[in-house]
Amino acid sequence: MLVIPAIDLSEGKCVRLRRGEMSEKTIYSDDPAEVARKWARMGAEIIHVVDLDAAIHGDRDNRDVVSAIAAAVDVPIQLGGGLRSAEAVEVAFDVGVARAIVGTAAIEAPELLQELLDRYSDRIVVAVDARDGRVAVRGWTDVTDVAAPELAQTMEASGARRLLCTDISTDGMLTGPNVAGMRAMCEAVAIPVIAAGGVSCLDDIRALKELAPMGLEGVVAGRALYTGDLDLREALAAARL
Repeated sequence: MLVIPAIDLSEGKCVRLRRGEMSEKTIYSDDPAEVARKWARMGAEIIHVVDLDAAIHGDRDNRDVVSAIAAAVDVPIQLGGGLRSAEAVEVAFDVGVARAIVGTAAIEAPELLQELLDRYSDRIVVAVDARDGRVAVRGWTDVTDVAAPELAQTMEASGARRLLCTDISTDGMLTGPNVAGMRAMCEAVAIPVIAAGGVSCLDDIRALKELAPMGLEGVVAGRALYTGDLDLREALAAARL
């Protein structure tokens, strides 16, 4: 199982939120590219980057910062946040991103998602972000009536090759992941699932690793890495055992 360190961007800085709330923002670095180099030095095989400004505001992004991150490391970058058009995804790939994460468009523009899947195949990761089991879109500001496992199955039927599933209620809270919820997502589909939200310690990595035989490919770790509650090298080692 992969452990994927996260870099969330806002106004050019590396930040972390609590439950996706911009009012609960903590700045951890003014140099996101250096943070990426740190994770790469510690053994990260892929880095998860989210452009919070693009996700929430749409008309603002951190394109130059994303480009600097991609240029700073040799490991692949997967980017999410505000990728709601073919042009936005193309720009992401042009600046060096390996995978593009599409969330809002998966619900609001299924024809666009189909176009992206047909064109880019497994370079597209479909995000299924859930608050209390219901899918949230537009930077998690709007909650729909769609159940997360239901959307996951729809995305698989549309040709998605990989899902990123975030439990918003635990994201950034250091309270432990929603293992039962992630199990339900893995049971719903046959394609690989990446879990996000709530990871706080090595025991959380070990608990999620038990879902690896069911299709859990990896877990995104964020705040715990920045606070020191979780050491990336130790997490990577635990995930490989």
